[in-house]
Amino acid sequence: MARSQRAKRGATVTLDVSGVKDAPDEVGTGHLLSARGLRAAYAGRTRDTVAVDDVSLYVNDGEVLGIAGESGCGKSTLAAVLSLTARPPLNVLGGELDVAGKRLSFEPDKAPPRSWRGTVVSLLPQGAMNSLSPTMRVGDFAVRIVAAHEGKVKRTDALARAAERFTQLDLPDRVLQAYPHQLSGGMKQRVVTVLSTLLDPQLLIADEPTSALDVSSQRVVIELLREMINQRLVGGVIFVTHDLPVLRLVADRVAIMYAGQIHETGPTEDVINRARHPYTGALLRSVLVPEPQIRTRRIAGITGSPPDLAAPPPGCRFHPRCSLAMDVCHTEQPPIVGDERHYATCWWAKDHPGEPVEAHL
Repeated sequence: MARSQRAKRGATVTLDVSGVKDAPDEVGTGHLLSARGLRAAYAGRTRDTVAVDDVSLYVNDGEVLGIAGESGCGKSTLAAVLSLTARPPLNVLGGELDVAGKRLSFEPDKAPPRSWRGTVVSLLPQGAMNSLSPTMRVGDFAVRIVAAHEGKVKRTDALARAAERFTQLDLPDRVLQAYPHQLSGGMKQRVVTVLSTLLDPQLLIADEPTSALDVSSQRVVIELLREMINQRLVGGVIFVTHDLPVLRLVADRVAIMYAGQIHETGPTEDVINRARHPYTGALLRSVLVPEPQIRTRRIAGITGSPPDLAAPPPGCRFHPRCSLAMDVCHTEQPPIVGDERHYATCWWAKDHPGEPVEAHL
């Protein structure tokens, strides 16, 4: 789908900055997904490592929200929390999640409802090509997925459902008779992507679904995700990646994550062309993109390394690596700066309203 068409789909609902920290209690915020105050930590021998720290975000119906950041920033951990697949040593400490009118309040000693997994939210995991059993035909795997969530089910009925879904998404149903080793890497990724929608989830969370694919296979998977939204097989997608060029192709909006927190959110083209947070700008400068208007820019790595999340720095967590850091950045949490479409949490952005950060880096 063209970018102009995608923008039109996402334009009906705008981002309300006032709701990021203090969303209303009632279910029905107008968003497909609304998450507030999510916190999750990995248990350690002496101290916990908080990998998701007070994260709030939402996804509009028919939208792809991209989540980007360096390795270790908490993207996959956030995906595990949102897909309700977090397992010890990862523990969800708190927060609320609304998906399509259903509400879940996370509590440390309370497991999320199993019935939500696969039906309300579904995870397309990292390394999805290795998710298929090497000793099982694709059709048998599909039957197991349906049976695991719906109890007793006729094999013929489950296979028919899988065949119908494959046909809807232009995959040959003969693939159901194949073993994984008989499929290419790109086809395996497409198969797992389709299988993740067998239970008609409201929201699909795709964790690095294109990282192991070549460029042509990446485009096929991106088109597949869009087609699933167009056919209403899923209501929306959260697309997690470190690959900003891929994110530009697939996402309507992006959220930039660093050290367990969201630092900038906005429409994809706005964030890429008018980044407001120094980390976003540094992230964009570190990527080689073969587009005429971008490839003339000097490529520069981000100095330093991400912080230890078991003991993050005070103030803005990016300040030890930030060339624009001020004294206040070292001691105080940055404010939310911007409007309902595009905002960042940054002291520099507060002092330079409306200015893109790129020219100052």
